[in-house]
Amino acid sequence: MSDKKWLYMLCLAEIGTMLVLLNYSAILPIIKQEWSLTNTEAGLIYSAYQVGYIVLVVILSTLTDYVDAKKIYVVSALWAGAAGIAFALFADSFLSGLILRCLTGFGLAGTYMPGLKMVSARFSSQQRGWAVGLYVGAFSLGTGLSLLFSGVLTGLFTWRAAIFITSLGPIAGGLIAVFALDSVPPLRSSKEKGAFRQVFSNRPALLVMAGYAAHMWEMFGMRGWIVAFFAAVMVGRNMDMAQATSYGAVISALIILAGGFSTAMAGSLSDRFGRVRTIQVIMFSSAACSLFFGWIRPWPAVLVVVVSLVYGVLVTAESSVLSTSVTELVPHDYLGSAMAVQSFAGWTAAAIAPAVFGMILDLTNPADLVAELGYTPHWGPAFVILGLGALLGPPAVSLARKLSGFQYR
Repeated sequence: MSDKKWLYMLCLAEIGTMLVLLNYSAILPIIKQEWSLTNTEAGLIYSAYQVGYIVLVVILSTLTDYVDAKKIYVVSALWAGAAGIAFALFADSFLSGLILRCLTGFGLAGTYMPGLKMVSARFSSQQRGWAVGLYVGAFSLGTGLSLLFSGVLTGLFTWRAAIFITSLGPIAGGLIAVFALDSVPPLRSSKEKGAFRQVFSNRPALLVMAGYAAHMWEMFGMRGWIVAFFAAVMVGRNMDMAQATSYGAVISALIILAGGFSTAMAGSLSDRFGRVRTIQVIMFSSAACSLFFGWIRPWPAVLVVVVSLVYGVLVTAESSVLSTSVTELVPHDYLGSAMAVQSFAGWTAAAIAPAVFGMILDLTNPADLVAELGYTPHWGPAFVILGLGALLGPPAVSLARKLSGFQYR
């Protein structure tokens, strides 16, 4: 199988596995009402997926240095589908939702980073920006489709049907991986030691990982609440909550899908203009969007959608460039361990951001006001917190370039 065909099949499998990532976000406003959740509780259930990822990602990413990454990918994808189906069938409260979303997150721990390592093993540095960009674009495409399908299916059927059907995606992705992907033999013996010592002594790579954490803080804070934001926009214009949630999920899906294309473009641009410059321009621009986006809820709906499309493109774009940078700053035989550290840092930020976002919403939107209006009116401060986090990324990659002796560009 040619390298390009292999990459396309991996991307197709990745799209399937990502269909569970944001299906909860698509139904969050409905779940919040049905289970009588606070914004903080609703945010914690969303964050539970990232927590599940964090619990296992260090182990599974490190194992790719010693075990065939394809095997880890397949088992994890099937697990994610089974846990998602369990959520659709059995989740009925804050606690059960929290536990089952956490279990679903275990599956992501064994798919996204192992897949990224497979790409880095297959493609040389000259093509890696493009290849990783396409792979990360498939990640974003899958998450966008997760919102889109969940929103449409919720409007047609029920939220449980939407969760059940989208949870079939990881099972399909796992089956594609079984039959279409080649094995990736490990490069290190289980008797070899010192992988993490090598990673933690690599200061340029650690700084890029810090930039990745800043990126994930902003992106997943936004993705976790964007449907609820648009539901507030619609309900504020006299639409009922169920219909507003369905429309909000579809609009949000289009925003994230637009971001999926931007990662591939950013990867190609970084091959031409350099990793650091590309990251800096994109992250400063996306942070600027976060700082003012939450204040535009009262604007005309068309303008809100247009601004959000720009925001969606920018908030996602640098993801592939940051990941490519890590693969170039760390020797390949220690890359699984480096990806474990990168994932832990990035997804810890991704887990905390939605919960903090929900807490800020509770603090800035009195319960009696929300009950009177029927929607959450004040979103500005919560989005500002995301932008402030993103501003930490550009200085981190600049320092990484200096410490590398300007070899990392």
